[in-house]
Amino acid sequence: MSLAAQIGPLGQGDSAPLYKQLQKALREAIQDKVLAPDDALPPERDMADEFNISRITVRKALDGLVSEGLLTRRQGAGTFVAARVEKNFSKLTCFTEDMISRGRTPHSEWIARMEGAVTPEESLTLGLSPGAPVYRFHRVRCADGAPMAVEYTTIAAFALPSPEVVTTSLYEAMAATGHRPTRALQRLRGVLITPEHAELLHVKPKDAGLLVERRGFLRDGRPVEVSHSYYRGDAYDFVAELNDLG
Repeated sequence: MSLAAQIGPLGQGDSAPLYKQLQKALREAIQDKVLAPDDALPPERDMADEFNISRITVRKALDGLVSEGLLTRRQGAGTFVAARVEKNFSKLTCFTEDMISRGRTPHSEWIARMEGAVTPEESLTLGLSPGAPVYRFHRVRCADGAPMAVEYTTIAAFALPSPEVVTTSLYEAMAATGHRPTRALQRLRGVLITPEHAELLHVKPKDAGLLVERRGFLRDGRPVEVSHSYYRGDAYDFVAELNDLG
């Protein structure tokens, strides 16, 4: 069945620009499960022919939905309906590892990467003396080109030679020095996305979000990491395996 047959024609009593009409039709099809996660969309040329619109119009519509995180582009494969990501709370993995394991391409957009002095709150959390050096990493975490989370991480400076050694995976850089966390305490709570984070995540202010607070520990018990990650509520599911201890 053609895409036009699945989601209907454009322009029936709608005065909005054609790219907006196509976006609306695709968005509703995704929300109503007419288009399922990981479904492939037809090539842009075929979509233009089906809806009798230009390829530029199709590209503009798809670009907007990619920015919203509803669609993803995979190099050499095409455009797909984005699948929600399941993050397993029982495994201590980083964002890069999570995305690669799901066949998605991760990358980071740096907000800040710098050296600083521990704050009083961080001093208590990390068990560091007042004024001790730390490294801060502030990033937008993306998968297949779509922003997924805004991450603020503070690492005790003894765990890395400098902030610049972190290019893609923070945990990979920490593993190279023998300071990758082996245990973590995490807390998850629902939040409303702030205007600042909404701009970075390509969502609306006050949309539902998830805040994950993590405190990571080395094998010898020393705390080494504290992070606050704000996830898009429409893109992530957090799961945990529970065992009967009785």
